[in-house]
Amino acid sequence: MNTSFVLKQSLAAALLLSLSLSALAASSTASSASEGASSAASSGSKSLEASSGSSTKGDKVAAGNYKIIDVAAAADRPGMVRVHLQAAADDFYLVLPEPAFEKSQLVAGQLVTARQHAYGLEFANHQTQQAFFLVLSDEWYRELDSRAVVL
Repeated sequence: MNTSFVLKQSLAAALLLSLSLSALAASSTASSASEGASSAASSGSKSLEASSGSSTKGDKVAAGNYKIIDVAAAADRPGMVRVHLQAAADDFYLVLPEPAFEKSQLVAGQLVTARQHAYGLEFANHQTQQAFFLVLSDEWYRELDSRAVVL
């Protein structure tokens, strides 16, 4: 098996686990680690949308600081929040589960920092630098799908 592939998969799992551990510890109803992790991470194709005035494709977001322009429930996706983010040159929408956004304690007017990593983008509260959501590249996200194990 390719060592690089195994390392990537292990790193992604560790990152998801670290982001979702506190959510899992607080929830006595969580039925699996993948459910907890799904509130802390998603794939780029599911979480990034271009705005109507954007020159950037929805799945191509640059690292940097973005101002929160608006936060609204995603009417077409129950339980999700659509956050309109804008930098000097571009803007886009980050779509994420309501609990993940609530945990960030961010509101319109505040800054979010997007940091590029090998696995995708990390979104953090600019003031505290605390990560609240990961947007994994679709390739990485596919590797995290739950698979039944036969013993």
